[in-house]
Amino acid sequence: MMADTRKSAKLRQSRSECAFAPAPAIVMIEPQLGENIGAAARVMLNFGLSELVLVKPRDGWPNEKAAAMASGAAIVLENARLADDSAEALAEYSFVLAMTARPRESLLPVLTPRAAAAALKLRIDRGEKCAVMLGPERAGLANDDVNRSDGVVSVPVNPAFASLNVAQACAVMAYEWALAAGLETPPADLDLAPQADKAQFEGFIDQLFAALDEARYFYPPERRAAMERKIKTAFARAALTEGEVRTLRGVIKALVKPAPTD
Repeated sequence: MMADTRKSAKLRQSRSECAFAPAPAIVMIEPQLGENIGAAARVMLNFGLSELVLVKPRDGWPNEKAAAMASGAAIVLENARLADDSAEALAEYSFVLAMTARPRESLLPVLTPRAAAAALKLRIDRGEKCAVMLGPERAGLANDDVNRSDGVVSVPVNPAFASLNVAQACAVMAYEWALAAGLETPPADLDLAPQADKAQFEGFIDQLFAALDEARYFYPPERRAAMERKIKTAFARAALTEGEVRTLRGVIKALVKPAPTD
């Protein structure tokens, strides 16, 4: 039980470190739908982002629809910061990028999401606070908001249908951030139950071999060592969890248990 507690604590710590590692904030300007806020929060946490700033959400805050859509990413919504305008929302960030479907009439550099993520990573690694700004669903970012940024992020899209939902735009940028941050493959222990320890695994193997002995599986005798090694290696590669070991031991017990007599 003590080992289980330690492993569970380590699992929670790994999740926390992944979720709250230095990363850019997402600033949503006047989002209209709670569902889009929740969807953005969910995809943020998927890709290692956790800092959310909301400027005048149309339907108020907190929002039940946002919470329902976040589906497990409630921590992002609970820690979200509210601001009255983009100036207040962006005040503490030294480098800000604005996501917009089309470059405005300005001299700001235009970056792809991948180049933007690389620029953000470079600055965050230097200790700077950075943010990505997203506009309202209906009309996107206003010129005044864009002009508070240091660059524009333009997603390569079909020119005949260039408008992205705000949560979809967030997903594109969050994914590129994950690549830049080295999270191409999420750590396996973030999603899996703790693997069985060696004592649990060896207990299962001993029980299995005893059952195979009783069934006279190991034949001829001179091949027994090689057969045992192959079986043990196959199960070791499976990286069985504690629950899986318990299930398999129950299966063996059921198979060797004498059938009831009438």
